Amino acid sequence: MELTTIWFALIAILWIGYFVLEGFDFGVGILLPFLGRGDRERRALINTIGPVWDGNEVWVLVAGGATFAAFPEWYATLFSGFYLALFLILVALIVRGVAFEFRSKRPDPAWRSRWDLAIFGGSLLPAFLWGVAFANIVQGVPIDARHQFTGDLFTLLNPYGLLGGLTLLALFLTHGAVFLALKTTGDLRRRANAWAGRLGLAAAVVAVLFLAWTQTIRGGPASLALSVVAAVALVGALLANRVGREGWAFVGSAVTIAVAVASLFVGLFPNVMPSTLDVAYGLTTTNAASTPYTLTIMTWVAVVFTPLVLIYQGWTYWVFRRRVAVEQIPADEGY
Repeated sequence: MELTTIWFALIAILWIGYFVLEGFDFGVGILLPFLGRGDRERRALINTIGPVWDGNEVWVLVAGGATFAAFPEWYATLFSGFYLALFLILVALIVRGVAFEFRSKRPDPAWRSRWDLAIFGGSLLPAFLWGVAFANIVQGVPIDARHQFTGDLFTLLNPYGLLGGLTLLALFLTHGAVFLALKTTGDLRRRANAWAGRLGLAAAVVAVLFLAWTQTIRGGPASLALSVVAAVALVGALLANRVGREGWAFVGSAVTIAVAVASLFVGLFPNVMPSTLDVAYGLTTTNAASTPYTLTIMTWVAVVFTPLVLIYQGWTYWVFRRRVAVEQIPADEGY
């Protein structure tokens, strides 16, 4: 197997890991104003992701860095053409991170309410825009002979791109609600379970529409098979959630996101950024790649350090695996 193919697969895995892990804490952030009744419940919701949310964001940094090193042409076209969308995502993530840290600094309800709104917006915008961005990568964007993007932000806000944004948003909401049902107790757990059921049905509808549309654009037998697996996993997650098996429901929602994203990359390969102006202008794993020497060095670095990162993050989740109860949250202290 060529190193360009290996690195395309590794970048796909990094994005899958990011969407699976960051997906549930985006979902928690969006659901915060709706599921949390009062400050103690909202603090309990935040505490479910408090130890892991910043670690989850590392995946997107590594994905971006790997793209820069392995496929510099892809990185240059993507980050220049999608600049405004990615800038909005970055601002939202910064605001969200600040909100997590500053919410507890004052006991004033108005203060905390404003930061809760920042967490909500800082979770909603990236969840939607990541879906828009990836949908456009799969569909293709106007790239000229110099590999320069000739559109603007509104070029990305086409029907297929918007449906991609809604699909990822709905899947993240479902994933987050299932995670909260898994990590909380009592009435909060029951409400999260109910929200997961309702959101899961909505996610199923938009996901089927999006994946079916994707098949008409850049589909094949492999991507179709993965889409079917994603649909089955989502149904399994909803059934498990319905009978109160939140652990299996979370596995199902995670598999749904992972396999759905994998189907996009499989359908995209060997392209990395198709052009709608001329097929010859598009970027592929061949014409966008770094030199073989660079890819070889990167491969050895990945072989050494990737297992260490996975072990550390797995240990973090194991340490903070217990449920969070509202009763454990002091009435007079912040998060």
